Amino acid sequence: MSSDVPYTTEACCQIPVVQSTYQPQGEIIKMGKYDDVYVVGNKGSTTSVINVFDIFGFFPQTQQGADILAETLGARVYMPDFFFGKPYPLAEHPPKNDEQKKNFSAFFATTAAPDNVLPGLLEFANQLRKDGTSKLYVYGFCWGGKIATLCGCQTREDSSQPLFDAVAAVHPAMMNAADGKNLLVPIGIFPSQDENVEEFKKMVSELESKPFASKNAYRVYPTMHHGWAAARANLDDEENLKQYKDVYSRLATFFQNAA
Repeated sequence: MSSDVPYTTEACCQIPVVQSTYQPQGEIIKMGKYDDVYVVGNKGSTTSVINVFDIFGFFPQTQQGADILAETLGARVYMPDFFFGKPYPLAEHPPKNDEQKKNFSAFFATTAAPDNVLPGLLEFANQLRKDGTSKLYVYGFCWGGKIATLCGCQTREDSSQPLFDAVAAVHPAMMNAADGKNLLVPIGIFPSQDENVEEFKKMVSELESKPFASKNAYRVYPTMHHGWAAARANLDDEENLKQYKDVYSRLATFFQNAA
């Protein structure tokens, strides 16, 4: 079943967040235009990773994943607050009436719209390059999967080289096969049972002619729900925890192999 948001399933609209007691290992700092950026990992690393969180913004499970990648990759992981302190309100999710359903759709069309988010992210990424980052990756959840994919089509401000070295989308929303048409770098796609898997199969197939095709990664998580690796992860559930660990391990391996 689809929602009113293009290429987004009803699960995105209906599955609630899960509270977590995890204590993030990083810190919140100001960087560039973003007053709040969650950062974790080796300050001296020349490997940087940017995360585009889901519509709920900073959440312990999402930050926990960033902590895992920072440690596994020996990288510095950055999670800018792309919503500037105004993530989708938990009080309205899942939407309980027509007005809240309209608000949900409007959030994707305004606050989370690629045209509103991508310029700031690219500016942030280019600054990391200028500051000495030699390897740069981005991964996103839900709507962030589309944002991350679009990042893979971008070149650097000061050259024709790709801005990112690899991109990844986990339980993505708003994505369709056409988003991969202009990719310049490898992509990892990790959907759950709730996503439009046929659309991603089509994207992977169409990318087989790209020179980086052998470095792409694709795995469907048939026992998982939309959001299982971010704010909707229930890490007290044995199967969810198992697949949560698996996808972050795959993300780390994908980024390492794409280098």
